[in-house]
Amino acid sequence: MKNAAAHDTSPAKRIGQLAVAIAVPLLVGVIGATVGAPGAWYAGLTKPPLNPPNWVFGPAWTTLYILMGVAVYLVWRRGLQDARVRWALTAFAVQLVFNGLWSLIFFGLEMTLLALVDIILLIIAIVITMQLFLPLSRMATILLVPYLAWVVFATYLNAAIFLLN
Repeated sequence: MKNAAAHDTSPAKRIGQLAVAIAVPLLVGVIGATVGAPGAWYAGLTKPPLNPPNWVFGPAWTTLYILMGVAVYLVWRRGLQDARVRWALTAFAVQLVFNGLWSLIFFGLEMTLLALVDIILLIIAIVITMQLFLPLSRMATILLVPYLAWVVFATYLNAAIFLLN
C-alpha cells in the first residue's frame, strides 16, 4: 500500500522538496570543486589510459548531482514518518559526505592513497544507499546507477594515479 501522506503535499511543497533535494548534492559538488580544485599538482601527475579531458568532469558531475537529487526526492516524498525513508536518506547523507571528502583529500591534501580508501568506502555507501532506496522507489535506485558507474570509473583513475605516481 502506498503511503497516503506522500500524496497529501501541495504542488508548491513538492517543488520545494525537489529543489532542496537537488540543491544539497549540487552544494556538495560546489564545495568540493572549491576546496579541491585541480591545480599544478594534478596537472603534473602521470595519468592513466582512458583519463578524460578535464572539461568532462564538470558537466558529468553536475548531471550526476542532479540525478542524485531527483533520486532523493523520490524517496523523501514517501514521508519521513517511515523509518525506511529515514534510513535511506541517512545512508544517502553518509555517501554524500564520502563524496565531498574525496575532492578535499585527493586535490586539496594531495593524498591519493587516502582518497582511494575514501572512494572505496564511497562505493560501498552508494551500494547500501541503492539497496535502501530500492523498496521505496525503483526509479530512485535506477537514477543512482550512472553515479555508481562514474564512481567506479573514478576509482580506476584514482588507483592508477596512485600507482603511476
